Amino acid sequence: MTLKSDQLRQRVEFDLADSLDEEYEMELDDDRLDKLLLETADHARDDGMDRRVYFRELFRLQGELVKLQDWVAHHKKKIVVIFEGRDSAGKGGVIKRITQRLNPRICRVAALPAPNERERTQWYFQRYASHLPAGGEVVLFDRSWYNRAGVEQVMGFCDEADVAEFFRSVPEFERMLVRSGIMLIKYWFSITDDEQQFRFMMRIHDPLKQWKLSPMDVESRARWERYTKAKEEMLEKTHIPEAPWWVVDAVDKKRARLNCISHMLSQIPYEEIVRPPVVLPARVRNPDYHRGPIPQEMYVPTVY
Repeated sequence: MTLKSDQLRQRVEFDLADSLDEEYEMELDDDRLDKLLLETADHARDDGMDRRVYFRELFRLQGELVKLQDWVAHHKKKIVVIFEGRDSAGKGGVIKRITQRLNPRICRVAALPAPNERERTQWYFQRYASHLPAGGEVVLFDRSWYNRAGVEQVMGFCDEADVAEFFRSVPEFERMLVRSGIMLIKYWFSITDDEQQFRFMMRIHDPLKQWKLSPMDVESRARWERYTKAKEEMLEKTHIPEAPWWVVDAVDKKRARLNCISHMLSQIPYEEIVRPPVVLPARVRNPDYHRGPIPQEMYVPTVY
Protein backbone atom coordinates (compact mmCIF):
# COMPACT_ATOMS: atom_id res chain seq x y z
CA MET A 1 0.00 0.00 0.00
CA THR A 2 1.44 3.39 -1.02
CA LEU A 3 1.21 6.54 1.05
CA LYS A 4 -1.11 9.26 -0.10
CA SER A 5 0.57 12.31 -1.55
CA ASP A 6 -0.22 14.52 1.45
CA GLN A 7 1.12 11.90 3.86
CA LEU A 8 4.28 11.56 1.79
CA ARG A 9 4.71 15.32 1.69
CA GLN A 10 4.35 15.44 5.47
CA ARG A 11 7.00 12.78 5.94
CA VAL A 12 9.37 14.64 3.61
CA GLU A 13 8.82 17.87 5.54
CA PHE A 14 9.47 16.14 8.87
CA ASP A 15 12.66 14.59 7.53
CA LEU A 16 13.93 17.95 6.22
CA ALA A 17 13.04 19.65 9.51
CA ASP A 18 14.97 17.00 11.42
CA SER A 19 18.02 17.60 9.21
CA LEU A 20 17.76 21.35 9.74
CA ASP A 21 17.48 20.84 13.49
CA GLU A 22 20.91 19.23 13.41
CA GLU A 23 22.27 22.19 11.46
CA TYR A 24 20.85 24.73 13.89
CA GLU A 25 22.04 22.71 16.87
CA MET A 26 25.59 22.77 15.56
CA GLU A 27 25.52 26.52 14.99
CA LEU A 28 23.77 27.34 18.25
CA ASP A 29 26.38 25.31 20.12
CA ASP A 30 29.06 27.60 18.69
CA ASP A 31 27.36 30.71 20.07
CA ARG A 32 25.91 29.23 23.25
CA LEU A 33 27.99 31.16 25.75
CA ASP A 34 28.76 34.26 23.71
CA LYS A 35 26.18 36.47 25.40
CA LEU A 36 27.04 35.21 28.88
CA LEU A 37 30.75 35.86 28.43
CA LEU A 38 30.25 39.19 26.71
CA GLU A 39 28.61 40.43 29.89
CA THR A 40 31.78 39.80 31.87
CA ALA A 41 34.56 40.17 29.30
CA ASP A 42 36.05 43.26 27.77
CA HIS A 43 35.57 42.00 24.25
CA ALA A 44 33.71 44.29 21.86
CA ARG A 45 32.44 42.73 18.64
CA ASP A 46 29.62 43.24 16.17
CA ASP A 47 26.61 40.97 15.82
CA GLY A 48 28.20 39.03 12.99
CA MET A 49 26.56 37.75 9.86
CA ASP A 50 22.78 37.47 9.62
CA ARG A 51 21.88 33.88 10.41
CA ARG A 52 19.58 33.48 7.42
CA VAL A 53 22.24 34.75 5.02
CA TYR A 54 24.81 32.48 6.61
CA PHE A 55 22.70 29.34 6.31
CA ARG A 56 21.63 30.12 2.77
CA GLU A 57 25.22 30.51 1.66
CA LEU A 58 26.45 27.53 3.69
CA PHE A 59 23.86 25.22 2.12
CA ARG A 60 24.67 26.54 -1.36
CA LEU A 61 28.39 25.97 -0.86
CA GLN A 62 27.79 22.50 0.56
CA GLY A 63 25.84 21.71 -2.59
CA GLU A 64 28.91 22.71 -4.59
CA LEU A 65 31.05 20.50 -2.36
CA VAL A 66 28.86 17.54 -3.30
CA LYS A 67 29.49 18.35 -6.98
CA LEU A 68 33.21 18.55 -6.22
CA GLN A 69 33.05 15.18 -4.49
CA ASP A 70 31.38 13.58 -7.53
CA TRP A 71 34.00 15.10 -9.83
CA VAL A 72 36.86 13.85 -7.64
CA ALA A 73 35.44 10.34 -7.55
CA HIS A 74 34.61 10.27 -11.28
CA HIS A 75 38.01 11.50 -12.46
CA LYS A 76 40.06 9.82 -9.69
CA LYS A 77 41.53 13.13 -8.58
CA LYS A 78 43.68 13.52 -5.47
CA ILE A 79 43.26 16.58 -3.26
CA VAL A 80 44.99 17.58 -0.02
CA VAL A 81 43.84 20.61 1.97
CA ILE A 82 45.94 21.73 4.95
CA PHE A 83 44.37 23.71 7.79
CA GLU A 84 46.80 25.45 10.11
CA GLY A 85 46.42 28.21 12.66
CA ARG A 86 46.63 28.96 16.36
CA ASP A 87 44.62 26.98 18.86
CA SER A 88 40.92 27.93 18.70
CA ALA A 89 41.35 29.68 15.32
CA GLY A 90 38.40 27.78 13.83
CA LYS A 91 40.06 25.06 11.79
CA GLY A 92 37.82 22.32 13.16
CA GLY A 93 34.69 24.37 12.53
CA VAL A 94 35.32 24.80 8.82
CA ILE A 95 36.43 21.17 8.44
CA LYS A 96 33.19 20.07 10.06
CA ARG A 97 31.11 22.13 7.59
CA ILE A 98 33.08 20.79 4.63
CA THR A 99 32.66 17.14 5.57
CA GLN A 100 29.11 17.47 6.90
CA ARG A 101 27.37 16.33 3.71
CA LEU A 102 30.14 14.38 2.03
CA ASN A 103 30.92 10.69 1.78
CA PRO A 104 33.59 9.86 4.42
CA ARG A 105 35.00 7.24 2.04
CA ILE A 106 35.84 10.03 -0.39
CA CYS A 107 36.50 13.01 1.90
CA ARG A 108 38.26 12.18 5.14
CA VAL A 109 40.04 14.06 7.90
CA ALA A 110 43.60 13.39 9.07
CA ALA A 111 44.15 14.70 12.60
CA LEU A 112 47.27 12.97 13.85
CA PRO A 113 48.15 12.68 17.55
CA ALA A 114 51.62 13.34 18.91
CA PRO A 115 54.15 10.90 17.40
CA ASN A 116 54.93 7.76 19.33
CA GLU A 117 58.42 6.52 20.15
CA ARG A 118 58.82 4.66 16.85
CA GLU A 119 57.46 7.53 14.74
CA ARG A 120 59.94 9.94 16.31
CA THR A 121 62.76 7.90 14.77
CA GLN A 122 61.21 7.85 11.27
CA TRP A 123 61.73 10.25 8.39
CA TYR A 124 59.74 13.25 9.55
CA PHE A 125 57.18 13.18 6.70
CA GLN A 126 56.67 9.41 6.85
CA ARG A 127 53.64 9.31 9.15
CA TYR A 128 51.93 12.06 7.17
CA ALA A 129 52.62 10.41 3.83
CA SER A 130 50.62 7.35 4.87
CA HIS A 131 47.50 9.54 5.04
CA LEU A 132 47.84 11.03 1.56
CA PRO A 133 44.95 10.36 -0.84
CA ALA A 134 44.62 7.72 -3.50
CA GLY A 135 42.75 8.50 -6.71
CA GLY A 136 39.21 9.66 -5.99
CA GLU A 137 39.93 10.96 -2.47
CA VAL A 138 40.12 14.27 -0.63
CA VAL A 139 42.11 14.49 2.61
CA LEU A 140 41.73 17.41 4.99
CA PHE A 141 44.68 17.76 7.36
CA ASP A 142 43.61 19.25 10.70
CA ARG A 143 47.18 20.34 11.38
CA SER A 144 49.86 18.74 9.28
CA TRP A 145 53.60 18.38 8.80
CA TYR A 146 53.74 22.09 9.65
CA ASN A 147 53.62 21.06 13.31
CA ARG A 148 57.40 21.16 13.12
CA ALA A 149 57.41 24.83 12.14
CA GLY A 150 54.87 25.67 14.84
CA VAL A 151 54.13 23.80 18.05
CA GLU A 152 57.20 21.54 17.95
CA GLN A 153 59.55 24.49 17.52
CA VAL A 154 57.83 26.81 19.99
CA MET A 155 57.37 24.18 22.69
CA GLY A 156 60.91 22.83 22.36
CA PHE A 157 60.04 19.37 21.00
CA CYS A 158 62.72 19.68 18.32
CA ASP A 159 65.99 21.54 18.00
CA GLU A 160 67.14 24.27 15.60
CA ALA A 161 68.76 21.71 13.29
CA ASP A 162 65.45 19.85 12.96
CA VAL A 163 63.64 23.07 12.05
CA ALA A 164 66.32 24.09 9.55
CA GLU A 165 66.12 20.66 7.88
CA PHE A 166 62.33 20.93 7.78
CA PHE A 167 62.48 24.24 5.94
CA ARG A 168 64.98 22.77 3.47
CA SER A 169 62.85 19.69 2.87
CA VAL A 170 59.25 20.85 2.86
CA PRO A 171 59.32 22.82 -0.42
CA GLU A 172 60.73 19.82 -2.27
CA PHE A 173 58.35 17.46 -0.49
CA GLU A 174 55.37 19.55 -1.58
CA ARG A 175 56.64 19.98 -5.13
CA MET A 176 56.97 16.20 -5.29
CA LEU A 177 53.36 15.81 -4.14
CA VAL A 178 52.16 18.24 -6.79
CA ARG A 179 54.20 16.53 -9.51
CA SER A 180 52.60 13.23 -8.50
CA GLY A 181 49.16 14.67 -9.33
CA ILE A 182 48.03 15.83 -5.89
CA MET A 183 46.26 19.19 -5.69
CA LEU A 184 47.66 20.83 -2.55
CA ILE A 185 45.91 23.79 -0.89
CA LYS A 186 47.19 25.37 2.34
CA TYR A 187 45.22 27.63 4.71
CA TRP A 188 46.38 29.60 7.71
CA PHE A 189 43.51 30.72 9.99
CA SER A 190 44.39 34.08 11.49
CA ILE A 191 42.87 35.44 14.72
CA THR A 192 43.83 38.24 17.07
CA ASP A 193 45.31 37.92 20.53
CA ASP A 194 42.07 39.26 22.00
CA GLU A 195 39.93 36.82 20.05
CA GLN A 196 41.95 33.80 21.15
CA GLN A 197 41.69 34.95 24.76
CA PHE A 198 37.91 35.17 24.36
CA ARG A 199 37.59 31.72 22.78
CA PHE A 200 39.76 30.15 25.44
CA MET A 201 37.51 31.70 28.09
CA MET A 202 34.50 30.21 26.32
CA ARG A 203 36.07 26.78 26.55
CA ILE A 204 36.99 27.22 30.20
CA HIS A 205 33.41 28.13 31.12
CA ASP A 206 31.70 25.54 28.90
CA PRO A 207 31.63 21.92 30.20
CA LEU A 208 30.90 20.68 26.66
CA LYS A 209 33.99 22.37 25.25
CA GLN A 210 36.54 22.00 28.02
CA TRP A 211 37.94 18.89 26.35
CA LYS A 212 39.18 21.15 23.54
CA LEU A 213 41.48 23.01 25.91
CA SER A 214 44.63 20.97 26.45
CA PRO A 215 47.58 21.89 28.72
CA MET A 216 49.48 22.65 25.50
CA ASP A 217 46.79 25.14 24.47
CA VAL A 218 47.01 26.88 27.84
CA GLU A 219 50.79 27.13 27.55
CA SER A 220 50.46 28.57 24.03
CA ARG A 221 48.77 31.68 25.46
CA ALA A 222 51.97 32.61 27.25
CA ARG A 223 53.97 32.11 24.06
CA TRP A 224 51.84 34.20 21.69
CA GLU A 225 54.76 36.22 20.36
CA ARG A 226 56.94 33.17 19.81
CA TYR A 227 54.12 31.56 17.82
CA THR A 228 53.79 34.76 15.80
CA LYS A 229 57.49 34.73 14.93
CA ALA A 230 57.32 31.03 14.02
CA LYS A 231 54.27 31.60 11.82
CA GLU A 232 55.94 34.48 9.97
CA GLU A 233 59.03 32.38 9.29
CA MET A 234 56.90 29.47 8.13
CA LEU A 235 54.87 31.56 5.68
CA GLU A 236 58.02 33.21 4.32
CA LYS A 237 59.95 29.99 3.74
CA THR A 238 57.17 27.68 2.53
CA HIS A 239 55.02 29.98 0.38
CA ILE A 240 55.94 28.46 -2.98
CA PRO A 241 54.25 28.82 -6.41
CA GLU A 242 53.35 25.14 -6.52
CA ALA A 243 51.67 25.28 -3.09
CA PRO A 244 51.07 28.85 -1.87
CA TRP A 245 49.65 29.77 1.51
CA TRP A 246 46.22 31.39 1.80
CA VAL A 247 45.43 33.38 4.95
CA VAL A 248 41.85 33.28 6.26
CA ASP A 249 40.68 36.16 8.45
CA ALA A 250 39.03 34.00 11.12
CA VAL A 251 37.92 36.46 13.81
CA ASP A 252 34.32 36.11 12.57
CA LYS A 253 33.81 32.34 12.50
CA LYS A 254 30.83 32.29 10.15
CA ARG A 255 32.43 34.54 7.55
CA ALA A 256 35.66 32.57 7.84
CA ARG A 257 33.88 29.30 7.07
CA LEU A 258 32.07 30.69 4.05
CA ASN A 259 35.13 32.49 2.71
CA CYS A 260 37.36 29.45 3.10
CA ILE A 261 34.94 27.01 1.49
CA SER A 262 34.21 29.42 -1.35
CA HIS A 263 37.92 29.96 -1.98
CA MET A 264 38.70 26.25 -1.84
CA LEU A 265 36.05 25.57 -4.48
CA SER A 266 37.52 28.32 -6.67
CA GLN A 267 40.93 26.62 -6.60
CA ILE A 268 39.69 23.36 -8.10
CA PRO A 269 38.44 23.15 -11.71
CA TYR A 270 35.60 20.78 -10.91
CA GLU A 271 32.44 20.43 -12.95
CA GLU A 272 29.08 18.81 -12.34
CA ILE A 273 28.94 15.14 -13.24
CA VAL A 274 25.65 14.28 -14.93
CA ARG A 275 24.33 10.97 -13.72
CA PRO A 276 21.38 8.91 -14.94
CA PRO A 277 18.31 9.11 -12.71
CA VAL A 278 18.04 6.47 -10.01
CA VAL A 279 14.99 4.22 -10.30
CA LEU A 280 14.14 1.96 -7.39
CA PRO A 281 13.30 -1.61 -8.45
CA ALA A 282 10.00 -3.15 -7.46
CA ARG A 283 9.98 -4.81 -4.06
CA VAL A 284 10.24 -8.58 -4.44
CA ARG A 285 7.86 -10.40 -2.14
CA ASN A 286 8.07 -14.11 -1.41
CA PRO A 287 4.79 -15.56 -0.14
CA ASP A 288 6.69 -18.31 1.68
CA TYR A 289 8.70 -15.84 3.77
CA HIS A 290 7.48 -15.18 7.31
CA ARG A 291 9.31 -12.71 9.50
CA GLY A 292 10.28 -14.25 12.83
CA PRO A 293 9.59 -12.45 16.11
CA ILE A 294 12.37 -10.55 17.91
CA PRO A 295 12.48 -11.06 21.69
CA GLN A 296 11.39 -7.93 23.54
CA GLU A 297 14.49 -7.93 25.72
CA MET A 298 16.62 -7.30 22.63
CA TYR A 299 15.06 -3.88 22.04
CA VAL A 300 16.68 -0.70 23.30
CA PRO A 301 14.52 0.67 26.15
CA THR A 302 12.14 3.44 25.08
CA VAL A 303 13.43 6.10 27.46
CA TYR A 304 12.28 9.00 25.26
